[in-house]
Amino acid sequence: MFGKKEDRQKAGEVIGFIGKGMSLEGRLIFENTVRIDGSFKGEVNATGTLIIGEGGRIEGDIRVGSAVVTGEVKGTLEAANRVELKSPAKVFGDIKTPTLIIGEGVVFEGTCVMTKKGSAEPIGIVSYGPEQGGQDKAAGADF
Repeated sequence: MFGKKEDRQKAGEVIGFIGKGMSLEGRLIFENTVRIDGSFKGEVNATGTLIIGEGGRIEGDIRVGSAVVTGEVKGTLEAANRVELKSPAKVFGDIKTPTLIIGEGVVFEGTCVMTKKGSAEPIGIVSYGPEQGGQDKAAGADF
């Protein structure tokens, strides 16, 4: 009935959930996958995957293994592996990750620092937002 932790938690299985209509403030720490469809304000520190659903909102600093965003983020988003922004996501702030996927219809206003996987050393900086007039702006990147 209570088996090993590994038996109960399969890879990619959601172990935590902040539902629609819920609002939390503070510090969120986890190892596997957590989904947020409600509102969270504060700091997220995790080695696992953070899923921000279409109605989800996070305001604060986020450091995770991976992130999938269809909701809204205001603050910094740092992922060791990858960040995927799916429509109708809105991100207002900076992103730092080795892999960034931005879908059509996503709003991203901020700066993205692309890093080498497993390294904090940037390989390129890209800024997006209304002040660029729709033009991508890259500095220090080998494209």
